[in-house]
Amino acid sequence: MKNKTDKHDMVRRLSWYLYLNFRMTNMTYDRLDEEIGADDSGPPNHKQVLHPGTAEELTLHGYQLSPGKAFFYYVLSVILIGSPVLFSYWKPEWGVYWKRRKCPLSQADILIITDADGQLKVTPVNAEEVDANFDPQYAVTSHHESGVANGIQNGATDSTHLTRPVQRFMRYFVYQHIRYIWMPHKKSFSCLYGYDNNTSISSLLNDFRGFSVEEQMQRQQLYGRNVITVEVKSYINLLVTEILNPFYIFQIASIILWSFDNYVLYAACIFFVSCLSVAVSLFETRKQSQSVHDMVEASNTSDVIVLRMTSEKTTVEVQTSMADLVPGDIVVIPPNGCIMACDAVLISGNAIVNESMLTGESVPVTKTPVTASEEKEIYSAERHKRHTLFCGTEVIQTRYYGTAQVLAVVVRTGFSTAKGELVRSILYPRPLDFKFYKDAMKFIGFMFMVATIGMTYSVYIYIMHKETVIKTLVRTLDIVTIVVPPALPAAMTVGTYYAQNRLKKKGIFCISPPRINVSGKLKLVCFDKTGTLTEDGLEVWGVLEVEQGKLSAPVMDASSIGHTSHLVAGMATCHSLTYLHGNLTGDPLDVKMFEATKWTLEEASLGNSNYDQVAPTIVRPCTKESYIDPPDITNVVETAMQVPYEIGIVRQFPFSSNSQRMSVMVRVLGRQFMDLYVKGAPEVVQSLCNPETLPDDLGSILTQYTVQGFRVIALAHRTLDTKLSWHAAQRIPRDQVEKDLTFVGLLILQNMLKQETTPVIHQLKAANIRSVMVTGDNILTAISVARDCGMVDVTDSVLMAKVTPPVTGQASTLTFEPVDTPDILVQYADRTDNGDIGLKLDDNRTRYHLAVTGKAWGLICQYFPDLVPRIVARGTVFARMSPDQKAQLVEELQAIDYIVGMCGDGANDCGALKAAHVGISLSEAEASVAAPFTSRTNNIECVPRIVCEGRCALTTNFSVFKYMALYSIIQFVSVLILYTAYSNLTDPQFLYIDLFILTVLAVFMGYTGATSKLVPEKPLGNLLGAVNLFSVGSQIVLVIVAQVAAYFYLLHQSWFVPNTPTPEGEQDNTKSWETAAIFYTSVFQYLTLCIVFSPGHPFRKPIYTNVWLTISLLSLTVISLLMLMSPWPWLMDFMQIKSDPDDPLIMFRITLLLIVCIHFVLSLSVEHFLASSRFLKKFFQWVTCKRVPKNKYKHVLQDMEEDCSWPPIGTVIHGTHEA
Repeated sequence: MKNKTDKHDMVRRLSWYLYLNFRMTNMTYDRLDEEIGADDSGPPNHKQVLHPGTAEELTLHGYQLSPGKAFFYYVLSVILIGSPVLFSYWKPEWGVYWKRRKCPLSQADILIITDADGQLKVTPVNAEEVDANFDPQYAVTSHHESGVANGIQNGATDSTHLTRPVQRFMRYFVYQHIRYIWMPHKKSFSCLYGYDNNTSISSLLNDFRGFSVEEQMQRQQLYGRNVITVEVKSYINLLVTEILNPFYIFQIASIILWSFDNYVLYAACIFFVSCLSVAVSLFETRKQSQSVHDMVEASNTSDVIVLRMTSEKTTVEVQTSMADLVPGDIVVIPPNGCIMACDAVLISGNAIVNESMLTGESVPVTKTPVTASEEKEIYSAERHKRHTLFCGTEVIQTRYYGTAQVLAVVVRTGFSTAKGELVRSILYPRPLDFKFYKDAMKFIGFMFMVATIGMTYSVYIYIMHKETVIKTLVRTLDIVTIVVPPALPAAMTVGTYYAQNRLKKKGIFCISPPRINVSGKLKLVCFDKTGTLTEDGLEVWGVLEVEQGKLSAPVMDASSIGHTSHLVAGMATCHSLTYLHGNLTGDPLDVKMFEATKWTLEEASLGNSNYDQVAPTIVRPCTKESYIDPPDITNVVETAMQVPYEIGIVRQFPFSSNSQRMSVMVRVLGRQFMDLYVKGAPEVVQSLCNPETLPDDLGSILTQYTVQGFRVIALAHRTLDTKLSWHAAQRIPRDQVEKDLTFVGLLILQNMLKQETTPVIHQLKAANIRSVMVTGDNILTAISVARDCGMVDVTDSVLMAKVTPPVTGQASTLTFEPVDTPDILVQYADRTDNGDIGLKLDDNRTRYHLAVTGKAWGLICQYFPDLVPRIVARGTVFARMSPDQKAQLVEELQAIDYIVGMCGDGANDCGALKAAHVGISLSEAEASVAAPFTSRTNNIECVPRIVCEGRCALTTNFSVFKYMALYSIIQFVSVLILYTAYSNLTDPQFLYIDLFILTVLAVFMGYTGATSKLVPEKPLGNLLGAVNLFSVGSQIVLVIVAQVAAYFYLLHQSWFVPNTPTPEGEQDNTKSWETAAIFYTSVFQYLTLCIVFSPGHPFRKPIYTNVWLTISLLSLTVISLLMLMSPWPWLMDFMQIKSDPDDPLIMFRITLLLIVCIHFVLSLSVEHFLASSRFLKKFFQWVTCKRVPKNKYKHVLQDMEEDCSWPPIGTVIHGTHEA
C-alpha cells in the first residue's frame, strides 16, 4: 500500500513539475509572441506576423475544428441545398469561420494567411512523423493516442505522458510553394531556408563533405523534393472549377429560370453558347498551364553525381536523381556541362556558364570557387553570384586544376532557387490595384439595387393582376438576369483581349492582360541606358596614358603604344575572357578592350578541362616577338638566352555591379614578383590610388569626355611584394591588394544612341509622359545621353545632387550644383529671407532637372527622407544605380501616385521591371517573363505602341461596359412596361436581342484598333466618375423617354385594343401590340447605343475602320427596318410579332421610326457634344469643389513652384540624423 502511495505521490509531483515547467515555458515566450504579433482578440498565440514590414509580410491566424459549428454548418447546407458549401468554395475563409474556432498556432490544423496586399489564403497545417534522429529544433513530440494530427498533445492526462509511447512530428505549411516550419522552442512558424541564409563561406568550405544516406533522407523530408513543377490540371478538374465559377453558376440558374418561364428555345441557345465558351476556356487554360509546365520541367529530369559519406567515414561518388538533392549536398559538376537543377556554390574548379535564362545576355560567364580569403564573409547569393551556379542556367564547360574535381555545395533547392523564384513570380503575380475593376464591382452592386427596385415593382404588378405565386416568383427573379447580365464580366475584357492580340502581331508579348489597361494611364517611364536607349556594343574610341603627371593626348590605336606600358598590359589582362568552341567570349566591353591591344590570349591545355597549376592563362603581343633578359643570370650558363614577353594571369577578382571594378593578379614571365591591374569606374579606381599618382588634369579630362556621352574606364597598377607566392595569391583577400594603386590611364569607349530612341522620347514628351533614365553608368555620361535623346532639352538646366555622409558631431549635408551653367540657362535669384539662393527659371524658356548618383540616392533616402518626393518628382537622370536602388526608385515614384513604366534589357533591371506598374523587357530570356511585357524588337519603339494599345483597351472596356449597362436598362424598362400590359417579349425576340444584337456587337466593338499617335489627353480611369455617370445617366433618361413615348403613342391609337390577362394556368399573350411597339423601339436603341459608345479619336481609329462591326451594324439595321416597315407574315410569325395582314399601319410604323431617329440624334449629340466636352468636366470640378489635384506628385510639383528657395544653389541642406 505504501509503495502504491509513493508511486502516486511521485506521479503527482512529476505532474506538478511538468505543469510548472509548461507554464514557465509559456511565460518565457510571452514576449516573443508579442513581438511577432500576438492577437489580443483571440486565444494566446493565435496570431503571428512573418517578414514584418516587407513586401512578403504574412499574417497567420490559427483555427481548429469546432464540432458544434461544423454540425450546424452541414445541417444548414442540407437545408439550403448546398449553398453554404458553394459559398465556402468561393470564399474559403468563410468556411473556416463557419466550421472552426480560433486556437493557438501550436494546435491549429488550418491557417488563414493575410499577405501584404490584404489578400486571404486558407492553407492546411501538415504533420509528418519523423524519426528520433531528426533535427530537434523542428521536431514536435506527441503521444500516439493523444492524437497524431498536427503533432499536438490533445486530451492526454498527466499519466499518459509517462506511460504512452512518444512520437515525433514535423509541422509545416506551404504558401506559394515555400515551406514554413513550426519551431517548437520559439512556438512560432519560420520560413525554411537553405544554406543561403546566415551561412559563412568558411562553413561552405570546411563543413560539407557529403551526407550519408540517412542524413540525406532526413533533409529531404525537411526540405522536400528538389523539383520545380507547375500542375497541369486534368480537363475534368478544370471543368469542375470552371462550372463552379460564379459566372457559370449564375448562368445555370438563369437557364433553369428561363425554362420554367417557357423560354425553352432561348435557354437552349444560351446553354449551347455557354458550353462552347467553357470548352474554349478549358482549352486555353490547359494550353497555358502546359506551356509554363514544359518551360520549368527541363531541369527536373536529369541525374547528377554527388558525394555520399559511407559508414567508414569515407566519401564515394553516387549517381542520383536531381530531384533527390538537398541543401548541403556536394555535387560533382561534369566536364561537359549540365543544366543546373539547384543553386550551388563552387568550392573547387571553374565553370563556364550560360546565364541567359536569368540575365538575358547570352555571353558565357566564368564562375570561380570561393576562397579562404573570403571565409569570414557571410554567403549571399547576390554578393557572391560569381561563385554561384544558379538553377536553370547551363554549365557549358568546367575546368579544374590537377586531379581536383569541380565541386559545388547545394545551398537552395526547389522553389527557393533563382529559377523557382522566377516561376513563383509568374504563378503568383502581385495583385493589380486598378480602380477600373473596383468601380466595375461597385457598379454591378448598383445594378443589383436597381434589380431590387424592379423586383419590387414586379411583385406589386403581379399581385395587382392576381397572378399565381410561382409565376410571380419566376418573373420577379427574371428581373435579376436582365438587370445584371451574366456576360457582363466577360464583356469587360473584350478590349484587353483584342489589344493583346494586336500587340502579339507586333512582336510584343503580354503575360498579364490586366496590365494593358494600366498602360493606358502611364504617366512616367523609366529607361535603362545601355542596350535600351543606346546600342549594346561598345567601340574603343581611344586611350589616354599618364605621362609626367598628366594625361596624354588621346591615342586612337592602343596597339601602337609599347607593349611594356602598364596601360596596355592592364587592357590585355584585366578581363574574364575565355575560349569557347574556338571563339573568344566574355563581356562585350572586355572583348573590345582586348581586341584593341591586338594581343593574343592562350589558355592552358586549350580544349581540355584540366588546368595545369603552373601554366595559367597567358597573353602576349602578336605584332612582334618581344623578349627580355632574365633578371638574374649569375647561375645560368653564359649563353645568349632570352625569354619571350608573356603575362600570365594568376588570379581574377571578378567584376560586380556593387564594387564597380575588377582586378587581376599577373606575373610577367621571368620576373620574381607579381603585378595587380585594376579597371573600373573612374571614381572608384581613383579612390584606391595614391593621391600623388593621380594626374592633375584628371577631373577636367574626365568631365570633358563624359559630358560628350563617352563611356570612360579607368585603369591602375600596383607592383606586389616579391614574397607573395602563388599559393598565397590564391588566398589573399581582395581589399589587401586593391590599395595604394598607381593610376595609369583612361580607356574611352563610344556608345551610340539607337536611331529609334530620340523620336520615341519626343513622342512620349508630346503626350505628357515623363521620361527618366536609370542606369549603372557614369552620371555625366548619362546626362549627355539624356540631352542627346531629348529627355533634357537644350535650354534645360541640370542640377547634380551631392551628399556627404555624417561624421562625428556633424549631420549629413546636401547641395545642388549646376552641371552646366550657360548664361541663358541659369540665373541667380535674389536671396530669400533665410539666405538660400534659388534657381530662377523662365517658364517660357527653361526648366531644371535633377541628376542623382546611386551613392547620393542612398544617403538622401537615409538622411533626407522628407526630400525624396521632391527628388523623384524632378529627377531625370539616376546614375550608378544598383539593381535594388532601381526597384526602390520605382517604388518611390509610385508612392507619389505616378503610374510607372519600366523598360530595360538585362538582369539588373528585373527588380524594377517587377516593381513597376508596367514592366517592359527587351530581352527574350526566361527571366524576362517576370515583366508583364516582352518585346522581340530590341528598341524602345514598343513603349508608345503599348501605351496606345493600353489607351485603346481602356476606352474600349469603358465603352463596352457602358453599352452592357445600357443594354440591361433597355431590356429592364421594356420588361417592366410589358409586365404592366400583361405581356412580355417572346422567345425569338429575346434570342434576336441577346444573341444576334448584343453578343455580336459587344464582341466586335472591341475590334476597333488603336491610333498610332500619342496625344496629351489621357483616357478616363474612373468608371464611377462624374463624366461617366453623366454619360450613362443621360442615356438612361433618353432610353426611358423613347420607350414610354412609343408606348403612350400606341395607347392613343384608335385601332388599338389593350392586351388582357389570360386565365389562370395559361401562358401570357405575348403576341400583342404592346410587345411589338416596345420591341421595335428597343431594337433600334441597342444599335444606336453601340454607335454612341464606339468613340474614335483620340485613342481609337474611326468606327468605319472596324469592318466587322460596320457590317454587323448595317446588317442588323436592315433586318430591323424590314421587320418594322415590311411586316411580312412569315417574318412576323417567325418572330411572334403582332401584325394586321389587312392594314399595315404605315403611319404608326413611320412614327415609331421617327421616335427612333430622334433618339439616335439626341443620344449621339449628348455623348459627343456634352458628355465628352471639357466644359462638362470643369463644371463637375466646380460642383464638387475640386480645387486641388488629387495626385501627390502634383502637390509636390506645386509646392516646389511656390517655394522660391527651391532648388537651393550655393547653400547647404543639413540632414536630420548625425553620425
